Amino acid sequence: MSAESMSAKSGLSRRGRIWFDALTGGAAANLSGLKSVCVADAELGGETARFIAVVPDAQNRFPRARGGEVGLDEGWALARHVRATIAQANGARRPIIAIVDVSSQAYGRREELLGIHLACAAAADAYASARLAGHPVIALLVGKAMSGAFLAHGYQANRIIALDSPEVMVQAMGKQAAARVTRSSVEEMEKLGERIAPVAYDIRSYASLGLLHKLIEGIDADAPGRIDLDRVRAELVDAVADARAGASDLACRLTSPAARKTRAASIEVRRRLAEQWHSAEPGRAAEPGRSAEPGRAAEPGRSAEPGRVAEPGRAAKPGDVHS
Repeated sequence: MSAESMSAKSGLSRRGRIWFDALTGGAAANLSGLKSVCVADAELGGETARFIAVVPDAQNRFPRARGGEVGLDEGWALARHVRATIAQANGARRPIIAIVDVSSQAYGRREELLGIHLACAAAADAYASARLAGHPVIALLVGKAMSGAFLAHGYQANRIIALDSPEVMVQAMGKQAAARVTRSSVEEMEKLGERIAPVAYDIRSYASLGLLHKLIEGIDADAPGRIDLDRVRAELVDAVADARAGASDLACRLTSPAARKTRAASIEVRRRLAEQWHSAEPGRAAEPGRSAEPGRAAEPGRSAEPGRVAEPGRAAKPGDVHS
């Protein structure tokens, strides 16, 4: 039995692979050498874009990464192929399209021993580096975008667009895990999400936070037809153009009308943190209750470059990477 048929039989999501195949038109997808990471170069809006997706592989050598999770191999492969795109640019900063349907990072003893945190950080840093180098990085959410997997694959994009579908969801952890941590039931978590958008899982609640560039309605997410594909391609082309016209940082996630309305308190916190950061006396370590000098964190460790993921042991400036 093939890995694909096993995935279908086990009920694992195939949306990532469905959309990858549909958008690349059957282009060579084995550039990564891994069945769980699909990479292909295909035409988008008159130029060549690199498409990347993480998909289930029932025969993955790491059992914890067989359901489409971002594991050790997947994290390093994502980093390698994004950086290869940067290296191959030759002045042409082509688009990178991250097709996202990831349920989690891989949890397991092997993963912890071998550094799953390093693999995921390498992927996130590669995407951030591509964005800062001028590549329009676009994340297309077609299924789950959960936990560290989304941080590693998609969240560093210039623009995030998503299909308006019940199965498309974004959150830091699954409902069952969140219920255990909060000592609540899944039903209680769902009711809480109805009142507090950041706790919700559905994509419309996520869109209300101002983090999406576009929520695409009326698309058959499981079996896209020609009209669906044409619409999504058009939105990708629009997102690429918008990314090229804007800044390479992620400030747009804090300045959108939805963000100003729903995230007013967190935006004010960021403003005050930045004010303290820049008002600290230069040349002195931070006193208790005060921030360190601009560009530095309280020792040990120094801040990362603007827009970059912090290196191990270093702290990023407020607002540089995360939104």
